[in-house]
Amino acid sequence: MKIRSVKGSDYYVISPLINEWWGGRNMSEMLPKLFFDHFTNTIFIAEKEGKLVGFLIGFLSQSHSNEAYIHFVGVHPDYRKHNIGKHLYNNFFNVVKQNGRNMVRCVTSPVNKVSIAYHTKMGFEIEEGDKKIDGVSVNSNYDGPNQDRVLFVKNLV
Repeated sequence: MKIRSVKGSDYYVISPLINEWWGGRNMSEMLPKLFFDHFTNTIFIAEKEGKLVGFLIGFLSQSHSNEAYIHFVGVHPDYRKHNIGKHLYNNFFNVVKQNGRNMVRCVTSPVNKVSIAYHTKMGFEIEEGDKKIDGVSVNSNYDGPNQDRVLFVKNLV
């Protein structure tokens, strides 16, 4: 497997795959092309035998000089449980550390149990919210009305 930095043209490869990889959920709107143009140093593509098998969209926070944020991660359904996500995350963590930062944040929906379990397994802690859903702390209306989110943080020390 090869992990490389993204280039602008990768958007046109990844964008059509997103809804398919998420089982038909409409997720492609969450990933505009601007990420592929403005955050190329912190976005990574995983390829196996020339085929796209995963990606991680992250960036260094402009507002918090010690933090980075993971916006979107995807692994091809046929390649899950092959440590592709782990390699992508570790690549991102290395870049974060090289840039003198030691905190990574990310957010997911409370209905995404797989994401919650994965981030917990990767050493992220769930930040305290204002309510619990299925025993998980959640921030109400985080992304707008009825858009509750689970917030994660990981210290890279």
